[in-house]
Amino acid sequence: MNILVINAGSSSLKYQLIEMDKSEVLAKGIVERIGLENTKITQNCEGKPTFELVRDMEDHSEAIADVIKALTSAEYGCISSMNEIDAVGHRVLHAGMHYSASTIITEDVKRVIRDCFDLGPLHNPANLIGIEACEKVIPGIKQVAVFDTAFGQSMDKKAYTYAIPYEYYEKYFIRRYGFHGISHMYVSNRTIQVANLDKDNAKVIVCHLGNGSSISASIGGKCVDTSMGLTPLEGLVMGTRSGDIDPAVVQFIANKENRTVDEVLDILNKKSGVLGISDISSDFRDLTNAAEEGNERARLALDMFIYRAKKYIGSYIAIMGGVDAIVFTAGIGENDKIMRKAIIDGFQFMNIEIDDVKNNIRGEEAIISTDASNTLVMVIPTNEELKIAQETQALM
Repeated sequence: MNILVINAGSSSLKYQLIEMDKSEVLAKGIVERIGLENTKITQNCEGKPTFELVRDMEDHSEAIADVIKALTSAEYGCISSMNEIDAVGHRVLHAGMHYSASTIITEDVKRVIRDCFDLGPLHNPANLIGIEACEKVIPGIKQVAVFDTAFGQSMDKKAYTYAIPYEYYEKYFIRRYGFHGISHMYVSNRTIQVANLDKDNAKVIVCHLGNGSSISASIGGKCVDTSMGLTPLEGLVMGTRSGDIDPAVVQFIANKENRTVDEVLDILNKKSGVLGISDISSDFRDLTNAAEEGNERARLALDMFIYRAKKYIGSYIAIMGGVDAIVFTAGIGENDKIMRKAIIDGFQFMNIEIDDVKNNIRGEEAIISTDASNTLVMVIPTNEELKIAQETQALM
């Protein structure tokens, strides 16, 4: 079975074609600048030259049509016709309270995605555009929505409810949803497989660390808690996001700076985090270099990131009553051995410790804890596209 995985943005479209029997990526590509001048497709198929096309594309339907042409190209593609695509899996950000699992796309599913535009204003509209573009260009092929918020739907009410007037939950579904859910779902389940843990009771903490970061706790692959909330702004200190903050800060800045609430939230989303603290960069590599050169604010930004991660890990160990594995994934988690070491440092009192030799890796599955450690510390590269394909295949 061949699954086409689509991740549509407002002006971009990432895709992979995955052959499911061997979990093999047959092709991967990206379309950039959709709706703008000089739209560009770049595609790589195994054993074929890189395909590039630059032309103006008015919308996602045109982009999808050109993607199909690229995939079926004799020179650059990997399939002979679109009939070799058995289903399409879409990454969709938000389903609100409506869907707690991946689902075959129907008119009701599209309605829900549309109804959640205000919960995911940047992503949900683009996700729906991608779905409707596929319906137009490759009609009749089953499509599946894989929701990023589905992983957090298994949280208990005490974990997802905000301590605000309950009527706002009842009227507007204001609650904690969590994000990076597809990644957390994949990595938590992959950890259980790799480490041969109890599939029903394994207590796993996943640290998805990148420019956007989140930490989840799960038991048997089911989410118990996760650091992001109603939006991806809650939780850890991130590249440009503030993470957890006293809500009164918004009012205080708005009054002092004569700004609207929307303007302050824009600052908290795009100009805060390690960028706001350091005033250097949101790229952790730049901050590390600056800190090594003696820049105190770069060092402060890194220390705050580490400190907040430790707090979440410690709290999740407490609510689960222990932990079997702490796992690092995503750009920083998979590649930064210094950051992994710094975050785990301090848990020696629980006999959780990283082995420096084992930790000297980048982007590969490995156990990096000492042999004597009570808890496994691991690196598991995330693979959201494969998880979307697996969820799609399961519904076929």
